[in-house]
Amino acid sequence: MVLASLSTGVIARIMHGEVVDAPVLQILAIKKINSAADSERYRILISDGKYFNSYAMLASQLNVMQHNGELEEFTIVQLDKYVTSLVGKDGAGKRVLIISELTVVNPGAEVKSKIGEPVTYENAAKQDLAPKPAATSNSKPVAKKEPIHNNNNNVVMNSSINSGMTHPISSLSPYQNKWVIKARVTSKSGIRTWSNARGEGKLFSMDLMDESGEIRATAFKEQCDKFYDLIQVDSVYYISKCQLKPANKQYSSLNNAYEMTFSGETVVQLCEDTDDDPIPEIKYNLVPISDVSGMENKAAVDTIGICKEVGELQSFVARTTNKEFKKRDITLVDMSNSAISLTLWGDDAVNFDGHVQPVILVKGTRINEFNGGKSLSLGGGSIMKINPDIPEAHKLRGWFDNGGGDSVANMVSARTGGGSFSTEWMTLKDARARNLGSGDKPDYFQCKAVVHIVKQENAFYRACPQSDCNKKVVDEGNDQFRCEKCNALFPNFKYRLLINMSIGDWTSNRWVSSFNEVGEQLLGHTSQEVGEALENDPAKAEQIFSALNFTSHIFKLRCKNEVYGDMTRNKLTVQSVAPINHKEYNKHLLKELQELTGIGSSN
Repeated sequence: MVLASLSTGVIARIMHGEVVDAPVLQILAIKKINSAADSERYRILISDGKYFNSYAMLASQLNVMQHNGELEEFTIVQLDKYVTSLVGKDGAGKRVLIISELTVVNPGAEVKSKIGEPVTYENAAKQDLAPKPAATSNSKPVAKKEPIHNNNNNVVMNSSINSGMTHPISSLSPYQNKWVIKARVTSKSGIRTWSNARGEGKLFSMDLMDESGEIRATAFKEQCDKFYDLIQVDSVYYISKCQLKPANKQYSSLNNAYEMTFSGETVVQLCEDTDDDPIPEIKYNLVPISDVSGMENKAAVDTIGICKEVGELQSFVARTTNKEFKKRDITLVDMSNSAISLTLWGDDAVNFDGHVQPVILVKGTRINEFNGGKSLSLGGGSIMKINPDIPEAHKLRGWFDNGGGDSVANMVSARTGGGSFSTEWMTLKDARARNLGSGDKPDYFQCKAVVHIVKQENAFYRACPQSDCNKKVVDEGNDQFRCEKCNALFPNFKYRLLINMSIGDWTSNRWVSSFNEVGEQLLGHTSQEVGEALENDPAKAEQIFSALNFTSHIFKLRCKNEVYGDMTRNKLTVQSVAPINHKEYNKHLLKELQELTGIGSSN
């Protein structure tokens, strides 16, 4: 057994600001420390054989190594990434060594004893602190940075930058307030507003990263206006004088016990020279689309795919706030032969042009489980990049341009757009034979079918005229209509459609129900026009409904058993309807023929 040689004497140099590449040190002890926040941190006693340092900390991502017993007493390790930070008021306290990456060279069970008789590095002689000649040392002096600005508000920041004493994110806590971090913005939300009994306001948040970790920062009201346009994703900034508090894990999934809030004293400066002491680039943990189906609901995921389909821009009003929202659904495919729906919001939805079928990379998107499938939503803190210049994007583009997206087998999402390849194809007979809808959750499928009969009876109801309420109203008999939900009387009402019709494919017929939006789409008239015709103009109503007979559509159907009295009925509801996309439908038919005959399949 050969033990690695320790990098004798380097601890004193490291703790006085010198950067030494890959020092080899020995762990003499490790201890869990108490934290005011809900986090787990470890302090270690580390030695180079000549000096030891008791002010060393493990970054939280290394906790798993301690849990696995890899960092036991006497273990020899190589420090691959580390930073030092001054902890205390005005930077006058102890300098702490924070280790973010290390490699175990010799386990403690092999070493079995302490190497040398080390003393505290604070007793180091001055000659030990002098950098060694370049030819015989791996060390390099810390580059001093010129101040970007100089005014009365950033004296502390400039002095810290000039002395090379920026603090790692992992060392920040509410118990120190004199610090400067150098961090890359990995994501930035849009401006969100609120209004309640205590007043109105606005905010935006961003995620910051350096080599030691990540942290969420939020700017409110005046700070929101001041910094929103200044902060740009993927840029590096010096930031100081923020308030720190325990992180609200309901809104942040970052691995940090704290989060930052901008204050009136906060200083932000763009770092124009990132060559010295570079901040890591944004890292993407790209997951194949096929793997999303097995992931937890509401989990955050990074993925990349080709935008194969683009939905229409949709607008709707929130019931509780009456605020208008805009969204757009797009469909991504990738080399796992899978497809998933991604929802864009706000300006991303309005400005998106996917007709050129670009490569879309998303980071931190939320998984939503709905309608029997899983989809992605680009929310606050998420990043979307169009045609990113990375190897994965170029490989994906080549795959798609050579026909790779023509036969998608795994449909992860049940798309609300209906009538596409993203929901399982099935005949009406097969749906009954497979007993769909008998489980705890509804089942979904799509089919090409013809409308045979449309019932005009009970095809509408009178609903509350409020935009956020569709409850049926009661006619009070005096030109007044009562909504029980709103507990209010109205002089008018609105029509809502509830259409029952018989549809059929080549295997079977089924009665299905369709609600207001789908009914309007099928009939080609608004619910108001249909309701007025049914009540006042039977001839026009007959014309509207008869025009739907014997028309073919792609129906996306929800199937669920429902109990009526003592009887259980299998009910089909139209979730969405679309005209036949003959290109996609022909691909579906060809695929079925290949599966039936084995002819033309790629083996």
